[in-house]
Amino acid sequence: MEGLKIAARYAQSLIELAEEKQNTDAVLEDMKYLLSTTNDNNDFHLFLNSPLIKPNKKKEVFDKLFGGFQKETLSFIQLLTKNSREMILPLIAEEFIAKLNVIRGIIPMTLTSAVKLEESVKASILAKLNEKIEGSIELTEIVDESLIGGFVVRMGDTRIDASIAHQLNEMKQRLIR
Repeated sequence: MEGLKIAARYAQSLIELAEEKQNTDAVLEDMKYLLSTTNDNNDFHLFLNSPLIKPNKKKEVFDKLFGGFQKETLSFIQLLTKNSREMILPLIAEEFIAKLNVIRGIIPMTLTSAVKLEESVKASILAKLNEKIEGSIELTEIVDESLIGGFVVRMGDTRIDASIAHQLNEMKQRLIR
């Protein structure tokens, strides 16, 4: 919990810096890349959290790995490393993206379906959801064959499960009772 509060403060500071330098979109791309690198690579996650690796060695790795980042992003990562806060980089990236989405009125939504949905079906689902919410939707699509059919929508804490797998599970639970 404490790490999340610290991450939120750092994320807010980075947003303010990026807005001041007028390169918020580029820093956002840096944060998305950093987050995907951390999520996709367990070794990198272990590297961030290792107390055995010296800060100057971590700075070298960051410079090589993230050399194409914005100057502000690199300086920010170096500051975190200097303050021994590099282990919360993924949390900061998540907070940065979430806070920027709120500022911009963007609502991240994940649409999971058993097969790739046709554009007309996607448009219909998005139209219904747009009636209920304020802001613009940033859509991420996932195909999960275990749903059998239908779809699952996730927006923040809201989950709409219209999958066949869910309906079959509901029937099974009713029969067991």
